[in-house]
Amino acid sequence: MRTYLLRRLLITVPVLFAITVLVFLMQVLLPGDPVDIMTLGQPVDAATRAGLRRELGLDLPVHEQYLSYLGGLVRGDLGRSVRTRRPVMEEIRTRYPNTLRLAAASMAIAILIGVLTGVLAAVYRDTLIDLVVSTLATLGLSVPAFWLGLILIFQFGVTWQLLPVMGFDSWRHLILPASTLGLILAAAISRMVRSSLLDVLRLDYVRTAKAKGLNAQHVLWRHAMANALIPVITIVGLQVGAVLGGAFIIEVVFAFPGIGELAIRAIQYRDFPLIQGVTLVVALTTVAANLLVDVLYGVVNPQIQFS
Repeated sequence: MRTYLLRRLLITVPVLFAITVLVFLMQVLLPGDPVDIMTLGQPVDAATRAGLRRELGLDLPVHEQYLSYLGGLVRGDLGRSVRTRRPVMEEIRTRYPNTLRLAAASMAIAILIGVLTGVLAAVYRDTLIDLVVSTLATLGLSVPAFWLGLILIFQFGVTWQLLPVMGFDSWRHLILPASTLGLILAAAISRMVRSSLLDVLRLDYVRTAKAKGLNAQHVLWRHAMANALIPVITIVGLQVGAVLGGAFIIEVVFAFPGIGELAIRAIQYRDFPLIQGVTLVVALTTVAANLLVDVLYGVVNPQIQFS
């Protein structure tokens, strides 16, 4: 296991390098001049413009700009926001924990609802329960997250006035945005759990356990689920990117102070250093989540050999 993790960490090195290259090229390839943003589009003399470009390092060749950018990453310096002039790391540090809380709460809701409904649909296959769960899962995959968010805002925030719909001051502000994103993600997990569990329940070792008179619940949760959850973990790992991408939309809908809302504002103002910083953080989070998924394989099913 230790050797496998070390190998996986070594594999992530070129991945991280490729990420830094792509993130850096965003500033080079995207249209717009950061100097125009700093000056709010006002005309400035050539000397002032040259000084601002020198301050941002835009007067250097592209390869030297990249080396300077890479050196800043090693030191934990992501540059300064073109619009606010605050360090990008400081801007992200104040909002990133909020996005992590939203993503974690959404995944918890998605896994809880998705696994339970998927198991029910598999155990009661071809019954009314299976039909209802499958229909709701299909509906959940079809509904846009922002539309569901607006429905929940109108019902729980405006009509019934049970929950807050904007900002983030307490855990109650997490309920609506996390539920919105969690319900959408639960649909995919539910379908995967149902399909995977049905395949496992047909295997010989499950039939043998039932033939020996073991309790049906024991066979289901102790024997069948260990193998059925492996593809589910894969789906959950792949959905980390979807969670963060969905969180961006949800943060805008609910005015939630996370990096998604920060990224949207940075794109509106073409704040390149801030866009680069948010993109890099999201990419690193996705890579770390995929590494964690590999570890969970062995936790869920110790029979897996990491050779």
